[in-house]
Amino acid sequence: MSTMNRHDAIVLGLGIHGSAAVYELARRGFDVVGIDRFAPGHARGSSHGATRMFRRAYPNPLWNDLVERAHRGWERWGADDGAPFLHPTGGLYAHRGMPTMQGGRSRPVERAEVGAVAPSLRLPQGYGAVHDPDAGVLEAARALAHAQAGALGAGATLRFEESVLGWTVEHGTAEHGTAEHGTAEHGTVTVRTDRGELRGRRLVIAGGAWVPRLLPATAGFFEVWRIVTFTAPTGQPVAQPPALGCFSVDLPEGLVFGLPEAAGSGAKIGLDAGPVWDPEVPVAPPTDAEAEHLAGLLRRFAPGITTDGGEAAACLYTMTPDRRFVLGALPGRPEVIVAAACSGHGFKFGPAIGEAVADLVAGVDRPDLAFLDPARMVTAA
Repeated sequence: MSTMNRHDAIVLGLGIHGSAAVYELARRGFDVVGIDRFAPGHARGSSHGATRMFRRAYPNPLWNDLVERAHRGWERWGADDGAPFLHPTGGLYAHRGMPTMQGGRSRPVERAEVGAVAPSLRLPQGYGAVHDPDAGVLEAARALAHAQAGALGAGATLRFEESVLGWTVEHGTAEHGTAEHGTAEHGTVTVRTDRGELRGRRLVIAGGAWVPRLLPATAGFFEVWRIVTFTAPTGQPVAQPPALGCFSVDLPEGLVFGLPEAAGSGAKIGLDAGPVWDPEVPVAPPTDAEAEHLAGLLRRFAPGITTDGGEAAACLYTMTPDRRFVLGALPGRPEVIVAAACSGHGFKFGPAIGEAVADLVAGVDRPDLAFLDPARMVTAA
């Protein structure tokens, strides 16, 4: 097979992780193509919406290095764009009793300190909290647009409204990858779409809720949820830093997460739980009851905030049993890299995931990613 029509990498899915992967690959000079079945800016997946939370506080120190890489990545993306994507607000993360979250400059705070750190926030009785002074709000929609524009500017090809029908790996016909990129010798990946075929040295599967369809043998490892958020009207000092920062409260019904008003977007609240959803079915819009329930939670935790005139939205979470991402080469298929299943907390890692994918395509060893190994999904499926 001729290598003239073989791309260095083909990326399936152009949410934040797929777009970041294409961006970082193109920046390094790789010939990369990104494919998405929907139009730019669509609301069928997990990456739409104005804002997301960034935090350094995590329950497990295994995440600390990736969080640090993400923080540096957002600084770099902001420098490239000419304006920051991350707006520091501080954060408080509350659980019944005293939580054990750690990372960065995070530290437990006594209940009496909560009022000093975030005067607008009210926590339930019996809850302790961790203060993360480096938490903040990310401009999500702007960041996604930046990654896609940056990828195009660096020479990548982005193909929207194109459906993937299947993919195969052909062994025994590989030639050495481009020397300057250091790509190792493997087989050739062929991707079939409703527009034809593409061939590449590496395939990156970043399809979010559609990963179970792109990797059918591992479908039992994933669960897709429908999640609803509510955003309050802007212009409310009670909802702005330093009166209110990012927060979460672990309730019996699920983890409530909240963002303050920042970057021109109103305070946002959501519940980290929802029904299982088939991504082939358009996400059902929030009901009035769902919107009012979330608005009520926002008023409960930030008394005095006005929710009249706010808006609710729905999205999808692609969950794993251990709530960790899937990131690395597919077992038995070194040509295929999986970057998937954000499990509700993945957007903040966008630049770091993009860099990780670019490293893996280039053959750079990343032992720090072992805790996200795709072998977990193969074993569990």
